[in-house]
Amino acid sequence: MTGLPGWDRCAVMGVVNVTPDSFSDGGRWFDPEAAIKHGLDLVAQGADLIDVGGESTRPGATRVDEAEELRRVIPVVRELAAEGVLVSVDTMRASVAERSVAMGARLVNDVSGGRADGRMVPTVAEARVPFVVMHWRGQSIDMNERAGYADVVGEVIDELRRSLDAAVAGGIAADRIIADPGLGFAKRAEHDLALVAAAARLRAELGRPLLIAASRKRFLGRVLAGPGGSPPPARERDAATAAVTALAAAAGAWAVRVHEVRASADAVRVAEAVAAAGAEPR
Repeated sequence: MTGLPGWDRCAVMGVVNVTPDSFSDGGRWFDPEAAIKHGLDLVAQGADLIDVGGESTRPGATRVDEAEELRRVIPVVRELAAEGVLVSVDTMRASVAERSVAMGARLVNDVSGGRADGRMVPTVAEARVPFVVMHWRGQSIDMNERAGYADVVGEVIDELRRSLDAAVAGGIAADRIIADPGLGFAKRAEHDLALVAAAARLRAELGRPLLIAASRKRFLGRVLAGPGGSPPPARERDAATAAVTALAAAAGAWAVRVHEVRASADAVRVAEAVAAAGAEPR
């Protein structure tokens, strides 16, 4: 149906959580009309594509049922796509991915990398849309218990490569696959920081476009809190998010996934301008 979207710089993926229990925005966009308006506002602020999700994946979250996820997601995907927005659907369910693509979504973003639903890879392969494969060690309810690494960068590369290979073996064209190191998923703050620092290595060794999703996450709160301090609320981490955006763009990331778009849209353009200045003959 469609190839991998491409830009001349790191893209900005705006987040629309159609959930009552998101860690980042507390259900502000749970109403479909509010979610649609928010998605359009993010595009106006500089988002290149919008990621619509109907199921919270915050640590400790329990899953919603299929019917409820469809009820939340489909009206928002349909209306945003009808407005000409490039829509991604954030789901671990093949049925939600399939319906969303039918309603106009052009990319599937699965935090489980196709492992939570055995039908996901063949469904995406048949739909012929791009697929985000994230590093994942298990469901949100107990993922913090899985955050054990001797070499977090090496282990994430090895584990993510297996998921990427499985997606290709399942019929998804290699040039439609995007890798995501899964910041915050079965990882502690030091793991997330190491992965951000290794973004260029991840991109090179995995051989795939890289999506960095650091927005408002716990590791940024820990950094901002300092030793012994209290992390600021999620919505007070947007400047820190923009800092990661600039680092990711400089490392050659394909896109960043963020809740507050404007600062990150500025950051990727500055990173691109700096890179271009460094490449110009003097």
